[in-house]
Amino acid sequence: MPQDKVIQRDFYLREKVNVIARELIGKILYTQDNKEITAGMIVETEAYCGETDRASHAYPNKITRRNAIMFEKGGVAYVYFIYGMHYMFNIVTNGRGNPDAILVRALEPLTGLEIMMKRRNVLNPKRLTSGPGVLCKAMGIDMRQYGVQLDSQMLWLEHGQIFGIEDIKQTTRIGVKYAGKDADLPWRFYLKGNPWISKP
Repeated sequence: MPQDKVIQRDFYLREKVNVIARELIGKILYTQDNKEITAGMIVETEAYCGETDRASHAYPNKITRRNAIMFEKGGVAYVYFIYGMHYMFNIVTNGRGNPDAILVRALEPLTGLEIMMKRRNVLNPKRLTSGPGVLCKAMGIDMRQYGVQLDSQMLWLEHGQIFGIEDIKQTTRIGVKYAGKDADLPWRFYLKGNPWISKP
């Protein structure tokens, strides 16, 4: 893990979760498990603001056993289990007491393709990391990473490609119709034309 390439914690401690979610497009997510390293470029994210956003697990600033890590200092992982089958990987942002988080929805696989395919038990890499649940399985992310800092030997992010605003599509988030008017927030970001983005 080359320290000069690892994203520093200050990047995550800013207040605008939607801005950070857009800037995460192009960053490289790495995992290491039993010396097996996998990596993918982030191509799709969704932002959630726990103070004001009804779609957030922390709305309205409510601490639970599941979401407690969202209230800690940004730059750590928030992982949760859903539908009895999928883990979801989120990046906590903002300062302590401000429960903002960004769901990583899709990756473009870069390193450890065979490892990812074995974890997913697939022979074809198509759609391997095209969704928040499947990317966690491919990258070996589960509750072990809950609360882990994003500059650790287990889990880290590096600077990757820089994309301009014109390269990134901004839309409403997926699966949050229950959030009322907050479902209309344009807080989903994805890389235009990238074949690895998830499907609604």
